Amino acid sequence: MLIQNLQMQNFLFLFSIILLVSVNFSAQTKNEKISAEIKRVMDAQTAAWNAGSLEGFMQGYWNSEEMRFVSGDNVARGWQAALDRYKKSYDTKAKMGTLEFSDLQVNVLSKDAAVVLGSWSLVNEKGNPKGKFTLIFRKFKDGWKIIHDHTS
Repeated sequence: MLIQNLQMQNFLFLFSIILLVSVNFSAQTKNEKISAEIKRVMDAQTAAWNAGSLEGFMQGYWNSEEMRFVSGDNVARGWQAALDRYKKSYDTKAKMGTLEFSDLQVNVLSKDAAVVLGSWSLVNEKGNPKGKFTLIFRKFKDGWKIIHDHTS
């Protein structure tokens, strides 16, 4: 009887460990999938930018008046305001130049929210401006969208 109890305790202990490992692996796999989906959105943005399409670049943003874009001491309130600001600053392909995102750190908060910290670099007719950004992404029916962008 004592041996059977010890065997049962060992079985339950091993089963618990296997269950914990599989739950952790499942959560990690989901986070990796979300991270990859968000990085695909950002890859599409850089491709659109580098092709000279501000409208294509803006597809990564939530098309809403509630979307916010913060840069320096300016706050663009709404998708259209952000697009208009980009059009004013980057009205030619030469001014747009070539955009690159790097050092991406995706922090998945939930199945429909994430924060991304990263670096941006632009090579254009004025030189090589660069900086950092924090993006808040939210998942909508049509995919992951940036709802808040703070770029410096």
